[in-house]
Amino acid sequence: MREVDVKDRRRENATKAWAGGVPVRGFSQGAGGRAFAMSIAIFAVGTGLVPANGEAARFCSATASAQHAACLNEIQDDFFTARAICINISDAVVRKGCFLEAEEVFEEGRNLCRQQRRARGQLCRALGEDRYEPDFDPANFDDDFTNLTNPNFYFPLAIGNIWEYAAADETNRIEVLDKTKLIEGVTCIVANDLVQKEGGSEDTDDWYAHRQDGTVVYCGESVRDFETFVGDNPEEPELVAIEGSFKVGRDGDLSGTIFLAMPTVGTTYRQESSLGNAEDAATVLSTTYGFGDDPELDEFVPQALVELLCANDCVVTGDFTPIEPGVLQRKYYAHGIGLFLEVDAKSGGINQLVNCNFDARCAALPAP
Repeated sequence: MREVDVKDRRRENATKAWAGGVPVRGFSQGAGGRAFAMSIAIFAVGTGLVPANGEAARFCSATASAQHAACLNEIQDDFFTARAICINISDAVVRKGCFLEAEEVFEEGRNLCRQQRRARGQLCRALGEDRYEPDFDPANFDDDFTNLTNPNFYFPLAIGNIWEYAAADETNRIEVLDKTKLIEGVTCIVANDLVQKEGGSEDTDDWYAHRQDGTVVYCGESVRDFETFVGDNPEEPELVAIEGSFKVGRDGDLSGTIFLAMPTVGTTYRQESSLGNAEDAATVLSTTYGFGDDPELDEFVPQALVELLCANDCVVTGDFTPIEPGVLQRKYYAHGIGLFLEVDAKSGGINQLVNCNFDARCAALPAP
């Protein structure tokens, strides 16, 4: 899931704060000081690492509590940075506005931290309280992508496969490259994902491993966001962010599951595990989807597209991330093609397959 990076959002909010707000009187004993004290108390009391009365340890909830403490501390740091910038504004009116805005942004950030904690708690209820320790033993993975043990036909990773997608304001091209990356002893295939839209682009290399049972595993991604700026001469794309990048074995990052070998309705799984950075997850909603079977899954879906690709055998997942609470994407997968449609469950925005180079059905894909 391509997501708005929370650190970027906080950075944007802090930038707004620099343009206008009032000094927060006694901040060290006010909102920020209380947030810091609260974060320590939450971590100490809410982790559940030490079981009481023989109860099982709640490792997932403990992780969520620790992340909540980290979130509160981060927004406090952002606040003080914004405050330092406000102090150096000589215009009293602008300076006052700057401090006020900084305090408002702090409160917005604290609210987001609370929402993220609730979302992580909901995910824990779906996954259970066990530690997240995914298997990444090289012995259980294929090392030759030209001869996979059990190819996953809903996430085909044949070298040279190309998918092209179109949405209202962007285009997206994915290609499986003739290139691998060895990560922690596991051979991962490289797939380039290029998103282009007005004023910028996102160029990502995704790294996928293939378990011998057919499950496709996410080993990480290298994200590069580029923007152009009106008035520059020459007006060239500039690298502005790499947020969202992660790799198994680096900074505590762990592997995730992109597509199960045997998806079962109701199964929830982590797709990424880079805490505070990339935390996508998914729930299997259907393994026998065809248009007309489920009004909720039909919502916003182009009927002609589904009827071309699905014979009551398409898989639908609900993809979400606790980093962006409330955002849900439904993703639709066809046998032999893979992902052919993404639907924003709230806005109805769609990103649909418009071309591929390895299946005859792509020649008949309807226009968006």
